[in-house]
Amino acid sequence: MTTYRDTFARGDDTRRTKTTEPDLELVAVPRDESFKVWSHGYPYRTVRWHFHPEFEIHLITATTGKYFVGDHIGNFAPGNLVMVGSNLPHNWVSSVPGGQPVAERCLVLQFDGGFVTRASEAFPEFRRMESLLDASRWGLLFPQETGAAAEPIMREMLGAQGMRRIALLAALFELLVQSDEPLKLASAAYRADPDRYGETRINHVLAFIGKNLSQELRETELAELAGQSASAFSRYFRRHTGVPFIQYVNRLRINLACQLLMADELSVTDICYQVGFNNLSNFNRQFLLLKQMSPTRWRAFQRLNAASADDSIEAALEPEVSG
Repeated sequence: MTTYRDTFARGDDTRRTKTTEPDLELVAVPRDESFKVWSHGYPYRTVRWHFHPEFEIHLITATTGKYFVGDHIGNFAPGNLVMVGSNLPHNWVSSVPGGQPVAERCLVLQFDGGFVTRASEAFPEFRRMESLLDASRWGLLFPQETGAAAEPIMREMLGAQGMRRIALLAALFELLVQSDEPLKLASAAYRADPDRYGETRINHVLAFIGKNLSQELRETELAELAGQSASAFSRYFRRHTGVPFIQYVNRLRINLACQLLMADELSVTDICYQVGFNNLSNFNRQFLLLKQMSPTRWRAFQRLNAASADDSIEAALEPEVSG
């Protein structure tokens, strides 16, 4: 059985790691979707020097500032469209007078490289994306006109459902493939090194949380094994994730609960304990806080959605009756 101490034993030297090492971002793509598309403002918890295994298409819609991709530093403005390769560190830092918050700073699309590989096997047309994905290991900056054309596509993606999402993704990919030669950002000698990044203290913590979500997780024990006091760890964790420890854990647990509720195989009570909550009332309270409805009601809506799809299929299969 793996213990906290076993997990952190490999990271004993991380106390000497420079603060410029990127943080691991955990990208949660819903189980019933092929990719994640979302928007966020500024400041925001993901605005930090970070990396993730997923590819990212990042479009700035407001503010100007500096952006960092690998060893590249540049200026950005609205229309700045960049594709970031797997595990390539990146960050966009806005220059906002007086630190005034911005409601929407960018649109972000994230997907696993395996998704494009599988799509290419079924639809050879997707293979045209392979060269872009390969080049994105250094980061790719697209022309301003490509960014302008991408915005309405990505904005519609935010609320799109079902096959419409795939149609919009294909349109976005086609736009990128047809674009004038994008500019490589990081130097030719730059190589992303996720194995080294993974040795940093916060990345050990986040990876451990993700792997042990169903177990009891105590902030004090993680603090001790990260080599920090409880108060220092609390500040450190919040600085890197943007939220307190327990809120971060609860979000991950509720997201996992939603996946299990959609599978429709376990009772709400079973799901409560399987995702790591130790009592049903707290599970219901946290679920309501994040989803604005109870787990039972959320599952009922999912069943309604599934039944609606089944009814549509049956209607389509019914023979047409002539008058």
